Amino acid sequence: MEDTLRDVSMAAGMSGIVNIVIALVCIALSWWALQHLKLDLFIRQPQGPQGRVIRLLLAIIMGRAVASFFIDYLTWTNALRFLL
Repeated sequence: MEDTLRDVSMAAGMSGIVNIVIALVCIALSWWALQHLKLDLFIRQPQGPQGRVIRLLLAIIMGRAVASFFIDYLTWTNALRFLL
């Protein structure tokens, strides 16, 4: 019983670490991709602090959406082994 509980908590911990890493990588990729977006069409001073905050928030929103897709896909593929 104790070994089973330890295994479950270890799997939950590893899942949490994987989800955090995927989310951070996707946010970093979104930040990198947004560097080439011409924000001067929408914002007066895209290099100012407000422009950078908007770029950061966009990167977080986009990165989280992409990470959510990959995390869901990983969960679904792990669930497929229970079919057989």
